[in-house]
Amino acid sequence: MKITIRPFRYDDADYEAFVTIRNAVYPDYPHSIAEWRRWDDKREERMNFRRFIAEIDGQAVGSAFHEHVPWMYHPQKFFINLFVHPMHRGQTVGTQLYHHLLNELAPFDPVTLRHTLREDQVEGMRFARRYGFVEEMRAWESRLDVANFDPTRFAGAEERVLNQGLTITTAEDLLVRDPAFWQKLYAFDCEASLDVPMPEPYTAPPFEVWIKYFEDNPSFIPEAYFVAVDGDTYAGASALWRRDQSDDLETGFTGVLRAYRRRGIALALKLRAVAYAKQVGAPVIRTDNESNNRPMLSINEAMGFVKQPAWVTLCKQMQSA
Repeated sequence: MKITIRPFRYDDADYEAFVTIRNAVYPDYPHSIAEWRRWDDKREERMNFRRFIAEIDGQAVGSAFHEHVPWMYHPQKFFINLFVHPMHRGQTVGTQLYHHLLNELAPFDPVTLRHTLREDQVEGMRFARRYGFVEEMRAWESRLDVANFDPTRFAGAEERVLNQGLTITTAEDLLVRDPAFWQKLYAFDCEASLDVPMPEPYTAPPFEVWIKYFEDNPSFIPEAYFVAVDGDTYAGASALWRRDQSDDLETGFTGVLRAYRRRGIALALKLRAVAYAKQVGAPVIRTDNESNNRPMLSINEAMGFVKQPAWVTLCKQMQSA
């Protein structure tokens, strides 16, 4: 048995192999080839990214990549991901992929490596800890059964926001009547993201990079992107996104500017999102929240979101920053 590791070729065969392996590792989170092609096409040029395929006797059995992430960019801090097909574990594939990544990253003199796993991936957690990764933060995924959600428990929640002089509308509406929509949404997103819990300081992507994630993207649903507006100010937003391989909808980001918090805006936005999900027959809404983000967790718990196994970010310090 010979294991070989080579660069990803970005052709149909390698995308098929990569997505098949990744979906075998996380069958509850299926991705499509089209989604990965879009993500690859929209990646910011300054972000160092390389993907590799591991083969046994010519058969793809694993994959790994290293990357910068745009929301906390640092030239010497990387995220890594390793996927080994469950049928080929225990054959040193993961070990060889990991050491291959280290060799590839060596010229960049990395300070920090991070890896995110779901906590019930026992083998993966054990592997990461064996190589010196330690838990840094965790985020709860929570799911809402849309059909069984009872909106009457929150009667008056939206009216209390509207009575403050705000309106709640959608990106679909604002795209028609606000010529500055994209610039204002970008400004809101950058400001609200400053308070999102993350291991490193938030770094805003350039506007021309940020907007690519909306353009020509079938996952973006303008009528399910809800915005709270106060005059000319976008005060809050909550968006649902679709996935190619699932009927569930995902909450991309719910945020409210600091000056508008504790006024019920986030709840009103999320209630609008659930109403949309009911209207289109989506079975489940999925969302993620950092474990110490108590304000948002409290809203989700009150609405009936049920926690799933947490996603754990593990960190390995390679040298002093």
